[in-house]
Amino acid sequence: MEFEAIAQSLVEAGRFLASQGWAPATSGNYSARLAEGQVAITMSGRDKGQLTPADIMVVDGQGQPRVAGQRSSAETLLHTSLYGAYPEVGAVLHTHSIDSVSLSRWLLGRGQDRLVLTNYELLKALPGITTHDGEVAVPIVANSQDMVALSETVLTRLEALPAPVGYIIAGHGLYSWGATVSQARVATEALEVLVSCALQALLLDQKFA
Repeated sequence: MEFEAIAQSLVEAGRFLASQGWAPATSGNYSARLAEGQVAITMSGRDKGQLTPADIMVVDGQGQPRVAGQRSSAETLLHTSLYGAYPEVGAVLHTHSIDSVSLSRWLLGRGQDRLVLTNYELLKALPGITTHDGEVAVPIVANSQDMVALSETVLTRLEALPAPVGYIIAGHGLYSWGATVSQARVATEALEVLVSCALQALLLDQKFA
C-alpha cells in the first residue's frame, strides 16, 4: 500500500510538472523514499505528461532495480545520493524548464556557480524561510555523464550550505526536494518560478542598463 500511494503521488506530480512545460521530450525524473532504504522512481523514457503507476519502479539505495528488466533513469544516483546524505529528504523532483536550463548555462559560462535569490515573496514557499528578504543560494554545477563524479560534486556543493533547497545542473535542469512528494512539488514549482523571475530581472537589467 505504501508503494501504491507514493507511486500515485509521483504520477500526479509528474503530470503537473509536465503541464507547466518543465518535462519536454520525456525528460525529467521523480522519486520518493520508501521503507527499508528503497526508492520509488520513474522508469526511463516515460512521457511525464502521461505517467501511470505502472511507470514507477523500485530501486535499492544504490540505485539498482528490484525487478529484473526494469530500467530507471541514468540519473538515479543523483536521487539516491540525496536520500543517503539527507534523512529529512523524502522526495526528489527533477525538471528541465527552458528558463532553468538556459539561465544556468549562461551563468556558469560566465564563472557564476550559484544563483542567489533574494527579495522575492515566493521564497517563503521553501522550507524554513519566513521572509522575503532572506537569501537562498542555488548551486550551479557543470553537466557530466559520469553520475558518480557528478553526485559527489553535488553533495560537496550542498554540504557548504546551511539549508540547501535545490541545485541546477547547467544546461540540464533543476533538482529540488521535500519531506513528501507534495512538499517537493511545491518547492519545485516555487524554484522554477523564482528562476524565471531571476531570468526576467537579468533581461530587464540588460535592456535598460
